[in-house]
Amino acid sequence: MAKRLTHLDESGAARMVDVGDKPTTSREALAECFVRMAPATLRAVREGTPKGDALPVARVAGIMAAKRTSELIPLCHPLPLASVEVDFEFAAGGVRVLARARVVGQTGVEMEALTAAAVAGLTLIDMTKGIERGVFIESVRLLEKSGGRSGSWKRPPAKNTK
Repeated sequence: MAKRLTHLDESGAARMVDVGDKPTTSREALAECFVRMAPATLRAVREGTPKGDALPVARVAGIMAAKRTSELIPLCHPLPLASVEVDFEFAAGGVRVLARARVVGQTGVEMEALTAAAVAGLTLIDMTKGIERGVFIESVRLLEKSGGRSGSWKRPPAKNTK
């Protein structure tokens, strides 16, 4: 049996999923994105860009975005977030953005974590565009989620293609 898109009704019209009868549980999601940039730009992010220290600005932008997810994505429920954390890891070729969102509620926080990661990444682009026009985001994706009726899920490790 094929799964159906939960945000479409039987006639194919968009709908907000009714979570009223779902139990309130603790839910958490972890998402990431990778902001690809040249080595000189990465150095500037480490040391401070012409616009200032990029990482604290990107962190606040990601947290603020998570709080406004339901205003950005039409069928998302507004959630009383318990916590949003945005962290960064320097890597060869760029910056990995990690965003974790937590809630005690009737629906998951995957979209909030994804939104936080993406907006933090976009903010890094804004902070560095004066140095390098070609900075870009890749691999915006959910890494794991827990809680709710479907339980826990974790992205399988990438297969080695060698």
